Amino acid sequence: MIGIDKINFFTPNTYIDLVTLAKHRGIDPDKFTIGIGQAKMAVPTITQDTVSMGANAAFPILDKEDLNKIDLVVVGTETGIDESKSAASFIHQLLNIHPFAKAIEIKQACYGATAGLMMAQDFIKAHPGRKALVIGSDISRYGLKTSGEVTQGAGAIAMLVSENPRILALEDTSVSMTESIFDFWRPNYSDTAIVDGKFSNEAYINFFKTIWHEFSKQTELSFEDFKAFCFHLPYTKMGKKALLPLLENESDEIKELILHHYNLSTTYTRDIGNIYTGSLYLSLMSLLDSDAHSLKDNDLIGLFSYGSGAVGELFYGRLVKGFENHLLKKEHQTSLENRYALSIDEYETIFNKVLPKEDGIHPLSEAKFDNSLFYLSSITNHQRHYSKRQ
Repeated sequence: MIGIDKINFFTPNTYIDLVTLAKHRGIDPDKFTIGIGQAKMAVPTITQDTVSMGANAAFPILDKEDLNKIDLVVVGTETGIDESKSAASFIHQLLNIHPFAKAIEIKQACYGATAGLMMAQDFIKAHPGRKALVIGSDISRYGLKTSGEVTQGAGAIAMLVSENPRILALEDTSVSMTESIFDFWRPNYSDTAIVDGKFSNEAYINFFKTIWHEFSKQTELSFEDFKAFCFHLPYTKMGKKALLPLLENESDEIKELILHHYNLSTTYTRDIGNIYTGSLYLSLMSLLDSDAHSLKDNDLIGLFSYGSGAVGELFYGRLVKGFENHLLKKEHQTSLENRYALSIDEYETIFNKVLPKEDGIHPLSEAKFDNSLFYLSSITNHQRHYSKRQ
């Protein structure tokens, strides 16, 4: 039995309220809060990036034994900070993981962390007694005053994968699908993504439908076998759009249960925004942390991962007895409650800041806004340097 033994998320200490943003943009707030189902959007300072957020997500869940047993560190991201050096190598050092581990970065849009989780599962099978750290860390950017502005966000998730997991045991069967399409992409020369919104929504829905039919054929499982489904959520309404057509022929009882748990799984995304590779696992934490779920040990949870371009995968896990005792619910809620609400001017100023590209020593500081444990503290001759607050 291999699966998720520990799990955590991190999001920057700063956010913009989307009602405030809508009013400033001259848009009906209901389009943001009801139409796409978003309430707040995390806004990272220049001192928070893929590396620092990933380290901040992982640090609280790792003890000394974990650090000595982690032989694989995988970071899934589509907002990497170097075209060659992986974010995983930085994080490996920041967390003080033993030197004989391998550390790599994976890119496939929002699917990267799931690819890492599957790799970790196989790695643990081949290396009994060892552990793997899987991180999904991203900053979602489309630009100020763009149609995609409201679906931005930032954050990271970290999962410790091991034998005899205490939260979710992964089953072996999964179904993947790949198709080369341009629903969403970001050329190397652009710091903002390009998206065909209507096509992207259609592709996501079609992927889930196609994969579900193949998955149910291979596993002989139906909706009634599951207590919940978690989805990659670029915004909270997306998964529901894919789910509803397939629930049309199910009983009212099954529909009600699946949709109830779906709504619980969207809470964190509603208050953080799109975090790309970590989105699916943020959804899982939102569900498990909720006081309103009716889940118990041995229940099956389906997980749908989607990365534009495009790769999708449907897999599932079984909740482990006592899983509720190994969650960080209080810590998650405290971190969200204690964030700083930015004004429009502060938000736009932070968004428009760029890192220096010239030679020299460039110290970085956002002391007013960024109180995170790990942060990007300087760029010296094109090398990023991170610090840890004492």
